[in-house]
Amino acid sequence: MERVVHSASPGYHAVRFYENEKSLVQVVAAFLAEGLAGGHPAIVVASPSQRASIIRALTARSLDVVQLQRANDLVLLDGKDTLAGFMTDGKIDAEAFTNIMCDAIKRTCRGRKDCTVRIYGQMVDILWQDGQQDAALRLEMLWNQLGHAEAFSLLCGYAMGHFYKDVDVHDVCSHHTDVLSADGRRPRVA
Repeated sequence: MERVVHSASPGYHAVRFYENEKSLVQVVAAFLAEGLAGGHPAIVVASPSQRASIIRALTARSLDVVQLQRANDLVLLDGKDTLAGFMTDGKIDAEAFTNIMCDAIKRTCRGRKDCTVRIYGQMVDILWQDGQQDAALRLEMLWNQLGHAEAFSLLCGYAMGHFYKDVDVHDVCSHHTDVLSADGRRPRVA
């Protein structure tokens, strides 16, 4: 069986386009569980329903999510609330984004050396679904910029039902180091 490709390396910024949330949650849970097993803390920035599904999937993998949360090894943030902390009138405040995410990363690392946080983010998908494609792409750029200052691996999820032109998919892919297939593997390139 081929190993699922995930990276704890700083600068890893993957995207997973999904048709149903169940398949996305399995890829996210594998990404986070692999990191947690390797001593890498995790942050999930998503809707309440996605967070609940991810928690169930992590629990099914025999992870003690309550203990992980108590230890701040698993930090759960609401996607819309986090967006509200750095957006005003549909515009992203880059400094506020950096401050919010740096605080979350520092809280999760708790001063550990060589701490690479694994982050799953739904915020870009929330923006895209709300018709704010420019803001979503701006947020992707800010994540990439933040990756030069902070050590994290990021997995983004986008619902396929909101892409109407191939150019949209290419725009999103251009901001990522990897595009994951439905099973979480890197697609084979001919």
